[in-house]
Amino acid sequence: MKKTDFNKRNRTFSNFITFTFINLTVLGFISCGESNNSSSQNSAATKDNSPYSGGKIIYQKTCITCHQPDGAGSPGIYPPLASSDYLLADKFRAIRQVIKGSSNKITVNGTDYQGVMTPQALNDSDVAQVLNYIYHSFGNNGFTVAASEVKSVRDTLK
Repeated sequence: MKKTDFNKRNRTFSNFITFTFINLTVLGFISCGESNNSSSQNSAATKDNSPYSGGKIIYQKTCITCHQPDGAGSPGIYPPLASSDYLLADKFRAIRQVIKGSSNKITVNGTDYQGVMTPQALNDSDVAQVLNYIYHSFGNNGFTVAASEVKSVRDTLK
């Protein structure tokens, strides 16, 4: 066999492998977005109908990375929201922190935290929903926040 024939066969095989890999990858991505009827029925049956379900969804998208699924935070970096004396002391401060963020050292339940909280790009209703979820989850029995209160705080920050 000539060297050129070998190189041509090798390229053909390599192209076949690449083509197959790309097609399998694309099919994998397509199938990830599909759902069958039974799984969509199961999610409908387990839908959270609590008054704070909207806030829970926002928490899961926005807050969970730093404050953790259980609201325990990350020791020394991100404070806990669960049973937090700092959070439960002043709802207007909490609203300001969600809107503006914070880089100040704070003390929560006797422990200092120096992490940075970035401002959250949430509208007034979303801020109220997520804070209501937090204030009524993780063992908290806190305030109720109205979107109108968030708007009032936001107006003072302009």
